[in-house]
Amino acid sequence: MIIVFGILNALTPFTIDLYLPAFPQIAADLGVAVSRMSLSVSVYFIGFALGQVIYGPLLDRFGRHRPIYGGLAIYVLATLGCMTTTSFEGLLVFRFISALGGSAASVGAIALVRDHIPAEKAARAFATLMLVLSVSPLLAPTIGSLITTAASWRAIFAVLAVLAIANLALVMFAVPRTYSPDPSVSLRLAPILRTFRDALAQPQFRTYTLAGSLSFAGLFVFVSGSPAVFMDGFGVGPSGFGAIFAILAGGMILGGQLNHLLLKHFASEQVFRRALFVQVISGVTFLALSLTLDLGKWPTVVLLFAFLHCAGITYPNAAALALQPFTKNIGSASSLLGFLQLGMGAIAAALVGVLDLTGPTPMAFVMAVCSTAGWILLNSARRLGEASAVEQTSTQ
Repeated sequence: MIIVFGILNALTPFTIDLYLPAFPQIAADLGVAVSRMSLSVSVYFIGFALGQVIYGPLLDRFGRHRPIYGGLAIYVLATLGCMTTTSFEGLLVFRFISALGGSAASVGAIALVRDHIPAEKAARAFATLMLVLSVSPLLAPTIGSLITTAASWRAIFAVLAVLAIANLALVMFAVPRTYSPDPSVSLRLAPILRTFRDALAQPQFRTYTLAGSLSFAGLFVFVSGSPAVFMDGFGVGPSGFGAIFAILAGGMILGGQLNHLLLKHFASEQVFRRALFVQVISGVTFLALSLTLDLGKWPTVVLLFAFLHCAGITYPNAAALALQPFTKNIGSASSLLGFLQLGMGAIAAALVGVLDLTGPTPMAFVMAVCSTAGWILLNSARRLGEASAVEQTSTQ
């Protein structure tokens, strides 16, 4: 069952990564610079973050299936709009709408994990989810480069629409309805905001959501900035970029596999804290070397691999620990978790574009700042007395 949830959750990374090798072709066809194509990634992140907030209450009020059906239908229509658009502005609008629809799949997948998986096994379940999630960027850029070469960039969006329809069928026929809709969940803005406020008031949720989001923001920075760094800066072609992207995605997969082993011997909180510390070291090292040396293609790949490897460990543990205290309104809590992850990731990705730096330095700077901020936040929570509540809950 967890594989089904992973496939559902993988629609988003496929949507983001499949068209990255086509950036030069799309830019030429729509009459914009390649560097501006990163806006289509940031717009998707923003729409996806907003969708997290929208679908959380809907999943609690109406059950898991109906909101997922509706979201995927919106995604399909908007993706077909991306396929047929003739302007860059149209692409941005349809990408935003497709993100709003597609977010139902990711929020729903997380809520379904909590519905079907016992709390004490949630961390391992999220690690498996992360493994399936990591396979998407491993394959997507390579597949995208093949589609671009064989047909055109527009065919990529046709493939995405078909994948969404397949996901809809998978949910319809393979996922049992174990969650009963809760009519008491209000869809009015004030009660929804109160639910989010109550979630943020929970020390464990607040600590691991924010620290985990800062750690995971490096992934969004990489996705948004890597086409310009490797294809424009280092002169890598679409197929070469797909191979590099697959190598780096492999770093996250290895992180997820290592996490499985670590959780057999250590508590989830311990694994998260230590992996975040290693990520800080790798991020700061990446920044220091990018400022002092003329980093080439492969040194950049090695440093990114180390950073993303740590993200493969921190993400599943942060998600499991953040959602662990909840027995009610899990959909709302998971949507807020996703909103903060995507929102902070979108901000971090946007910073890469505004920094007046060259080469991999903008990526390295934002990665180092985000991971360090996450480490400081986690340790500040421990010093302020929230650590006791966090650790007690995580070891129950």
